Amino acid sequence: MKKVAVLGSTGSIGTQTLDVVRANDDLEVVGLAAGSNVEMLEKQIREFHPRLVAVWKEEAARDLAVRVQDLDVKIVSQMGGLIELARMEESDILVTAIVGMIGIRPTMEAILAGKDIALANKETLVTAGHLIMPLAKQFGVQILPVDSEHSAIFQALHGEKREQIHKLLITASGGPFRGKKTADLEKVTLEDTLKHPNWVMGQKITVDSATLVNKGLEVMEARWLFDVDLDHIQVVVQPQSIIHSMVEFEDGAVMAQLGTPDMKLPIQYALFYPERKFLPGKRVDFSTLTHIDFQIPDMENFEGLALAYQAGRTGGTMPTVFNAANEYAVAKFLKKEIGFLDITDCIRYAMESHKTVQNPDVAKILETEKEVYELLGGYR
Repeated sequence: MKKVAVLGSTGSIGTQTLDVVRANDDLEVVGLAAGSNVEMLEKQIREFHPRLVAVWKEEAARDLAVRVQDLDVKIVSQMGGLIELARMEESDILVTAIVGMIGIRPTMEAILAGKDIALANKETLVTAGHLIMPLAKQFGVQILPVDSEHSAIFQALHGEKREQIHKLLITASGGPFRGKKTADLEKVTLEDTLKHPNWVMGQKITVDSATLVNKGLEVMEARWLFDVDLDHIQVVVQPQSIIHSMVEFEDGAVMAQLGTPDMKLPIQYALFYPERKFLPGKRVDFSTLTHIDFQIPDMENFEGLALAYQAGRTGGTMPTVFNAANEYAVAKFLKKEIGFLDITDCIRYAMESHKTVQNPDVAKILETEKEVYELLGGYR
């Protein structure tokens, strides 16, 4: 029986993780954490009977405690609560499905406690990969990628030698606006942006997919996960979302991982690695799949990807600036306070305004995030 704690259980990845648990009798949920969705948390608690539940907002935690006072479950809150859940003795693996840089400290604490990490929180490695990966190696902890693209690379590398990698090829669907020019993008609405052609995801990552910022975050994350420099990480548009990513080796061979666009596959693979188990659902039907297309990403009209490469090459605190500016701008866009193209404008302005500090510690990373929010508060 593998015991699982889920950080971000009410979001898209968190709920799909619980779908995987429902389908497997040898998985047990021992801990749950979320921001403030107490109604969904209550339902999850009554179904999965975790021993510990963390809620980010203290008022929501008090509300939840009243709702489940008839159950034997401990309710904790704020960062201290997330850390307590990350370190809980009963768990074997922590699924980090929470969105944002709030995931850095709990992830590090889980590593210090010897927990394997099923990583779905991009920001952790984008901003603190230089801290996380050495720490995981020091404590003998596995970082198991849950993102479909990184999981695909991880699977393609199974049994291979990392030093023989020539190039990582990260695929992108291109999002809902693939092929559109800047003049077209000036007119797109929030509703248009949230209509992803292939994937069902949370709002923030769906917007990131539309701007190609998500792909930029994945490039920076892959740099740390697989110890490959940015010059050997290429983004390729694959509109059907059938090939999830590829690895080219030094002899020219290319290994690709194919599958339907279903996040439960990489989630389940991470939870049971190195074993594979039956997963119900649709399969790729090669009798009806007539073609697979590839395109070069448009970094001129979708500047977010180009800015991500720039941030990654600069290193230090610059990836934090990129990420924080994007989080700020996407939150504004989701409230319809700024336009679609304003998202990359905010990122560019924040990066141009920042003086990079190399090898930042966690305190400096979080300080940089705060500085970016303050900067953009006076800009947009």
